[in-house]
Amino acid sequence: MENYYSDNPCLKHHLNHPLMKRIVDLRERDYADKDVYDYAPVDFEDAMDSYEKVMEIVGEICGDVLAPSAEANDHDGPQLINNEVIYAKGTAEAHQKLIAAGLYGLALPRCYGGLNFSLIPYVMSAEIVARADAGFSNIWGLQDCAETILEFANDEVKAAFLPRVSKGETMAMVLTEPDAGSDLQAVQLKATLNENGEWRLNGVKRFITNGDAHIALVMARSEEGTKDARGLSLFVYDRKDKAVKIRRIENKLGIKGSPTCEMVFDNAPAVLVGDRRMGLIKYVMSLMNGARLGVGAQSVGIAEAAYREALKYAHEREQFGKPIIRFPAVYEMLSLMRAKTEAARSLLYETARTIDIYKSYDAIAHERKLEKEERDEQKAFSRKADMLTPILKLMASEYSNQNAYDAIQVFGGTGYMKDFPVERLYRDARITSIYEGTSQLQVVAAIRGVGNGALLNIIKEYENSEIPEKLHHLRNRLITLTEKYQEAVSYAQALENEEAWDFLARRMVEMAANIIMGYLLLLDAARNDYYSTSAHVFLKKIEAENVEKSVCILNFKSEDLGLYRVCAE
Repeated sequence: MENYYSDNPCLKHHLNHPLMKRIVDLRERDYADKDVYDYAPVDFEDAMDSYEKVMEIVGEICGDVLAPSAEANDHDGPQLINNEVIYAKGTAEAHQKLIAAGLYGLALPRCYGGLNFSLIPYVMSAEIVARADAGFSNIWGLQDCAETILEFANDEVKAAFLPRVSKGETMAMVLTEPDAGSDLQAVQLKATLNENGEWRLNGVKRFITNGDAHIALVMARSEEGTKDARGLSLFVYDRKDKAVKIRRIENKLGIKGSPTCEMVFDNAPAVLVGDRRMGLIKYVMSLMNGARLGVGAQSVGIAEAAYREALKYAHEREQFGKPIIRFPAVYEMLSLMRAKTEAARSLLYETARTIDIYKSYDAIAHERKLEKEERDEQKAFSRKADMLTPILKLMASEYSNQNAYDAIQVFGGTGYMKDFPVERLYRDARITSIYEGTSQLQVVAAIRGVGNGALLNIIKEYENSEIPEKLHHLRNRLITLTEKYQEAVSYAQALENEEAWDFLARRMVEMAANIIMGYLLLLDAARNDYYSTSAHVFLKKIEAENVEKSVCILNFKSEDLGLYRVCAE
């Protein structure tokens, strides 16, 4: 069977990024744990060796267990029996294999039974798992909810729940309600503090991935008479209390191996996380950013799977006396699929590295006072993460959908049948641009970086990076694209029309995102010649796209909005 880590050299490339020493050193605090835990690394090389070995194990389980059962997991799905969700056979087997290998709690501190890995191998595992079975990636990936408990809960709550996550107990983020989807400040699930000082939850939650989880983070309205975000708090619910009824498992288009549930809370006991009123304002915003990184990893995994399936089929399928991969219409499609996958992956790990560093500083700040240089670096990486995260979620999910669409096109009519996995990938990909904030909401989050120049600052940072002279011509083309981007933004700002700015927002965000991904591929090519081809192909693609977007913006007039309003009525 395939090993889904070792068969993809791109993963090792990103795992061994030059910034990893800085990341691991921050995470390991001078490797102090080596005197307490026999499995803690003694130095950077030892830590990286552990990362590599664990990725090999994840890749092996994905290749041997998860991928071969993905079709059956999709077909059978989970079942609801006596208020308990029963996974499909292959899903349950993969879950148990990962537990037996001790792989849950990768990024949790060792004092809670975790491996204290940096965020990079955890995100990488999420990509590998998603390539094998995107449905299972939700079961695996939602362990990231533990980070919110680690960051914001008190010591008692941490001690009660985090060791259980490290042992493989599942997690869920329980936010959405029938009348509160993207508008989370409209949440109405009620949290009441009784006379014994215990919190009780009452109400309904809908579209909850892993609604059957052992441990759930639940957002509820704790302040009587409030209607906005300031009345919401975050709670931990323990399934052992059996005070929640799973009303049904949703019948979904894709990711059918993971249960999406409607949940009824009936006086369910819960524990407060952090402070009252901060549920949405602080904690869920952090939780959602982690989830968006996870969807980015899931999207890249699906995009990789779609590309590989299409490439394999194009080599095998003959038409008119030759393999179809020899036709320009086909190999152009495949080259773009590869370039988009590698661009999205580069953005994924750049975002993860950025988050890794500022999160490490956040943790260190709870142990000691940061030096000025450390505080400055923390703030810089935090701001950069805030900009890159919505762009990652937007672009990776859209590329995932595009690759799945193109994979079916390469297969032709065969791809429309259930004989090959590309139709499942097509269905699985669709949710990535919807949940954890639609593509439209990611634009809302990212557009402020256009207006205040934050995205341009990131672009300029990459522009000033050292690269070999043989790649200077590519950088010069990216500089030209940056100038066109600045011209378009200036024009849109000069309109002084908020509605027009919102109307043009996606074009400007995508122009910036294209340039950022172009630079990241260029920097990859500077370290590894393999990326040179994709860098060239991707640059040709974004040059055409950005010119189109620029022309649209520069020819736009505020009165044009009326045309679109009429068509939308």
